[in-house]
Amino acid sequence: MDDTRRAIDLNADLGEGFGRWTLGPDDELLEVITSANVACGFHAGDPTIIRRVCAVAAQRGVRVGAQVSYRDLAGFGRRSMDVPSLELRDEVLYQLAALDGICRVVGTSVSYVKPHGALYNRCFSDAAQASAVVAAVVEFNPALSLLGQPGSALHRAGAEVGLRTVNEAFADRAYAADGSLVPRTQSGSVIHASDEVVHRVLQLATGGTIAAVDGSVLELDAASVCIHSDTPGAADLARSIRRGLHAAGISTAPFV
Repeated sequence: MDDTRRAIDLNADLGEGFGRWTLGPDDELLEVITSANVACGFHAGDPTIIRRVCAVAAQRGVRVGAQVSYRDLAGFGRRSMDVPSLELRDEVLYQLAALDGICRVVGTSVSYVKPHGALYNRCFSDAAQASAVVAAVVEFNPALSLLGQPGSALHRAGAEVGLRTVNEAFADRAYAADGSLVPRTQSGSVIHASDEVVHRVLQLATGGTIAAVDGSVLELDAASVCIHSDTPGAADLARSIRRGLHAAGISTAPFV
């Protein structure tokens, strides 16, 4: 990236509770982030939780994205699954329609799509699974953007059919040398130190680079940065990132 970004999007995964079970400081994050990846019920999120998150997002001008997933409540969508392409297409379509219906009732709409967990990781390199997600988006609303990793199979499949693809980077996740995320099963896959996270985001915003776990430097032109809501201290971390960006003269704004 040649020039420092003057604005960058901050996104987080929200609505990931279920019934009496809660996860993540949704309300606090909605005061900081500019885009909300809302669970659609397949890995987390029930109708009441989803409606509440979308309503608050609408009130605060936060864009809503559909965080579509494998159907895996028990595993929080983090278990890889071999779902036939047509079945996955229809399950993604189902999630999009459900979330957008709730959004419209509370005065907003789905602006983009971002796979969750194992599906996100699978769509980095699996062309068939990525194409199934893209097929659902095209059928539902081809004006939606795809939020994902640069160079992913998801973005290649989306670009082939004319979808807008948006690069994201992760503030609190470690990268392998090939640009993929280090699996959560490995030590050091999640970065907890606030100073390190803020430094990484500033490097992304001002230089378009991020360090991989082997010490190599990845070029990563990201328009959006993700903060995981289930990372301990996620709200404070998000506030620190925003303060650091603003101090560097970089504003925070939705990419759509």
